[in-house]
Amino acid sequence: MTTLNPIIASLTSPLEALARIIGSRVPTPGDFGSSISGLGFFRREHPSPPSVCMVEPSIILVAQGEKQLWVGGQGYLYDTSRFLVTSLDLPANSEVLAASPEKPCLGLTFKLDLRMLAELAQSDLPPTRERSVGKGVGIGSVTSVMLASFERLLALLDEPEAIPVLAPLIQREIHYRLLKSDQAGRLRQITSVDGQGYRIAKAIDWLKLNYASALRVDELAARVQMSTPTFHHHFRQLTAMSPLQYQKWLRLNEARRLMLNEHQDVSSAAFKVGYESPSQFSREYSRLFGVAPKRDISMLRG
Repeated sequence: MTTLNPIIASLTSPLEALARIIGSRVPTPGDFGSSISGLGFFRREHPSPPSVCMVEPSIILVAQGEKQLWVGGQGYLYDTSRFLVTSLDLPANSEVLAASPEKPCLGLTFKLDLRMLAELAQSDLPPTRERSVGKGVGIGSVTSVMLASFERLLALLDEPEAIPVLAPLIQREIHYRLLKSDQAGRLRQITSVDGQGYRIAKAIDWLKLNYASALRVDELAARVQMSTPTFHHHFRQLTAMSPLQYQKWLRLNEARRLMLNEHQDVSSAAFKVGYESPSQFSREYSRLFGVAPKRDISMLRG
């Protein structure tokens, strides 16, 4: 059992309480899921250089330590006072800035339900006046009410029979807190069905399913009811990539997975994700991951 003693809990801050709970549940470094849908934990015991990752629409909360996410060459630092929020599936690079075996970097990830955000924004909260589409990633200020809702959600892990009943209520509260935070405008732009951000999100959904197919940007723009110049502008503004670069990123990471997990050779993986030239694939792979495909996979397995 990981429930805190009431006396101990009263002597610790909400962040310290979260760090204790997470630390007890993830005693070794890594990323871990939980019995609550969309809730995960991470533990790092050493600083690490940026590594390639895909960040889903989510909030990432650090209970101890410090991390940084790089998107399009811009760094977003987050720690115990600042949370990271992403409103789209974003290719990025993640690094750990502060961690040690004695004081590991501990935190949680919470996937956002965009439908729930849209429902709350339309029914329970006044509409935002913001019209411009910002980037799909931002840094927000951690508040005591936000920490309290997460602490209640984690407490349910010790009461599994209550999770189906109470977790949805607390998850809804967390979404509400986000829509009351300093990142509300960013989230509302993505959930507004008549907004540009919502259409870009739909285009990304299509790309994730069709990354191996030839991409005609004008056809994808038409699919989400945008002109090609407007689509290209807002796509790059939100993701820090062009649509073609985004597709390339998806292809290369899927090829990496095929080689690592399914033991496919370089040429087979390249063809399967849509490349016609293995040599072009190897050049672009090396540019993204910093090393040739075969060597990269050997290092990962080692």
